[in-house]
Amino acid sequence: MSAVSLLDNVASFEAQAHVTGLGWLGGTAAFALGDGGVWLDSAGERRRVEAHKDAGALIATTGGGRLITGGDDGRIAATGADGTVETLVDEKGRWITALAARPDGALAWSTGKEVKARDAKGRETALTVATTAQSLDFAAKGFRLAIAHYNGATLWYPAVENGVETLAWKGSHIDVTISPDGQYVVTSMQENTLHGWRLKDGKDMRMAGYPAKTRSLSWSREGEWLATSGAEAAIVWPFAKGGPMGKAPRECGVRPAIVTRVAFHPAALVLAAGYADGAVLMIRLTDAAELFVRAPDDSPVTALAWDAKGARLAFGTESGGAGILTLP
Repeated sequence: MSAVSLLDNVASFEAQAHVTGLGWLGGTAAFALGDGGVWLDSAGERRRVEAHKDAGALIATTGGGRLITGGDDGRIAATGADGTVETLVDEKGRWITALAARPDGALAWSTGKEVKARDAKGRETALTVATTAQSLDFAAKGFRLAIAHYNGATLWYPAVENGVETLAWKGSHIDVTISPDGQYVVTSMQENTLHGWRLKDGKDMRMAGYPAKTRSLSWSREGEWLATSGAEAAIVWPFAKGGPMGKAPRECGVRPAIVTRVAFHPAALVLAAGYADGAVLMIRLTDAAELFVRAPDDSPVTALAWDAKGARLAFGTESGGAGILTLP
């Protein structure tokens, strides 16, 4: 299906460094950069702040109304919409390898095998897993954390003594996500597959067939669909009524380029997909309609994020291209 263009509704600019993450701070889009900076865009008024001076390899998330970033300087910083930067954690030069945050200000991070969680009141707990923690994700409800690592994942309740549950599956697990209803944990793997666990009965789920590694996962609002990168289309798995076992996924936005990022709209069954050639599409699942948001330029899309109302979509690329779509 040929895509209709929304290019005239996009305000583009050059971030001048690899965009490694994105978040919305109310009406301000915050672009985390691989050189340690953060670009803030509020209605087209842009400014750069130095969240990690002389550091790089930023990972980013949002929590408590701020952009939370971690880097190879061992610091976790919070950048506000007004440009203020606060150091939340200093691990004295240890590389921050994974990061997660909640809207209430709770925070989790890892350095190697050690994972730490800090609740909204500032109480801190630590857990050591068997191998390097690769990814973290908070459950939508309850103070529960999923940790991806070699040979599976760990579910951890930091506020509960002995609140650790192991989800075993051989291989290297890279990214982790918990479904919005808390019923499923899904990881991406080094072997170009996904693995999942249905928590109520421990049922394993294997989702294979990807030509490239899946590094981006996004749930629809109700958790009935999981969109994934790693193919020449966004692969969207059905999770309603027991999960994806025995069901075929949908292929959305088929193009001659690998999908690198996916982001579901916060309310509608609309998916944003970014590609390795720099293109961005908006795809409506109900009828497969496609809208072009960004034309290809051979720089992979590395970040996508909707604002809370789903009225604006921000994107960033490996070469520093950035922009914001405002829906008409």
